[in-house]
Amino acid sequence: MSTAASVLDTVRSSGLLEPRMRVLAMLSGGADSICLVHSLDQLLGPEGVTALHVNHGLRPSAGDDERFCVDFCQRLGIPLRVERLDLASGGNPEDAARRARYAAAERVRAAERLDRIAAGHTASDQVETVLYRLATSPGRRSLLGMRGRTGLLIRPLLALDGRQTRDYCLEEGLEWREDETNSDRAFARNRLRLDVVPALRAIHPAAERNILSTIEQLNEEAALLDSLVDEAAERLVAPGDPPALDGGGLSQLAPPLRRLLLRRLAEQAAGESLALGSWRLAEIEALARRGGSGSLDLGAGVQVVSEYGVLRFRRQSDGEMPEPAALAVPGSCRFGEWELVCRLEQGRDEDLGSLDEPLLDAGTLAGRLTVRSWREGDVMRPLGLGGSKSLQDLFSDRKVPRSLRHRLPVVESDGEIAWVAGVALSERFKITQATARAVRLRAGRRQ
Repeated sequence: MSTAASVLDTVRSSGLLEPRMRVLAMLSGGADSICLVHSLDQLLGPEGVTALHVNHGLRPSAGDDERFCVDFCQRLGIPLRVERLDLASGGNPEDAARRARYAAAERVRAAERLDRIAAGHTASDQVETVLYRLATSPGRRSLLGMRGRTGLLIRPLLALDGRQTRDYCLEEGLEWREDETNSDRAFARNRLRLDVVPALRAIHPAAERNILSTIEQLNEEAALLDSLVDEAAERLVAPGDPPALDGGGLSQLAPPLRRLLLRRLAEQAAGESLALGSWRLAEIEALARRGGSGSLDLGAGVQVVSEYGVLRFRRQSDGEMPEPAALAVPGSCRFGEWELVCRLEQGRDEDLGSLDEPLLDAGTLAGRLTVRSWREGDVMRPLGLGGSKSLQDLFSDRKVPRSLRHRLPVVESDGEIAWVAGVALSERFKITQATARAVRLRAGRRQ
């Protein structure tokens, strides 16, 4: 079988392509991306492929690369979208370019209503990626490499190495562009490709194949580990926004499972991967053991807060107070992550409801209630306490975490606090034997 036929068979059997799929293929002009676009054109047809070339304008030859890609797509008869980006200065230019490139790809994919974004990453890129992550990011995830599919992003060439993509282009008579910066050792990836990988190959000729085999095995084992984390999360994590982790139960887990669970919760809060070393995870565990209140900043805008033996991972912006909302009697409204419902019922003094779903005397309530956040200085007359009390003292007495206090619904009637969800009901609004109609309030977190 020729190299070209073998490549097409590998891409076809990757399981990443479906009949009538429409794909946006990333096209830089290099051999890998030329192989990607051409092979997808062979398998999906020109109606199934749109190419995207991102011109960062960072190299003198950027304009020539763009013209080359335009000519290549015209010869294939497939549409090409060109995005010209002006990257902000500062930071890591490689990382900034990568983020900008994928952001542009998602904009084009959504505008064109395409099914997937395809990148030309190969097994050679996989080896470099794992070596780079192993050197820069602690944890087993460094060894898992890139996946064939991540969300809407697919990598159909991931089982092929760079030599195969070049041989494909040669057999098909396809030219490609060489990036002159690929020989610049100022870039970490280039040093890996030019120096580290050849050194490993000199130690053992199958070094790259052994790395790839290890990645495959670790990904299989990762599925088992993820199922164990799922079970631990089901036992110890209470749903909510942010979810609450029982610090006492955490200590009962084996250390590796503790680290995996903490990492998952932190990354869920961040919405992205976090470089959490073992020392940082140990700090979180110590925070949970210490008791009382405390917090740690984990980077990427994420903070872990410990209160009353409970850990919560949240983004810094999560502490912002929701805007007040109006609640009709009867009716419903949204307040931050909460949805409140008010409905009328016949009054019964033997049923006072609960602090989560209380019954109030409709005759004492205004026709429209206000739902707002706690304010410093708020006072109410809690049912059964025989006097007034500040909400701050109530929160402390009833061990309401500080991180949640400003986000709990406080329901007001004509400026007087009637109910604090899950915390207290006002004496003045309780139902009695004289109550003709009752109002039942309920607050639940939105899914």
